[in-house]
Amino acid sequence: MANKTKRVVHNQLKELFKKYAFIISNHARIRMFQRNISTEDIRQVVLLGEIIEDYPEDEPCPSALFLGFTEGRPCHAVVAQCEDHARVITVYIPEKDKWIDYRIRKD
Repeated sequence: MANKTKRVVHNQLKELFKKYAFIISNHARIRMFQRNISTEDIRQVVLLGEIIEDYPEDEPCPSALFLGFTEGRPCHAVVAQCEDHARVITVYIPEKDKWIDYRIRKD
């Protein structure tokens, strides 16, 4: 079933993260290890950060790209909002030459 009109709702995602109702994908776990990003870093990105891109057509759940800062460094996280939990898809440190203020992709 397509999620073409469903979007991530930041406040609902925050509530899921406050309750630790989230799953970290295997891909994201590998990236976390490679990039020295902790689970708490990801929580802070979602709880205190902002949505900078929206992916309402992602399956099986709509997702969004978050920007947050952990210990002064920028961090991006792609997070899906499913029915009763959130799913962390990937996390990375954005490259300065590919982003404007880490918020807008350079063409």
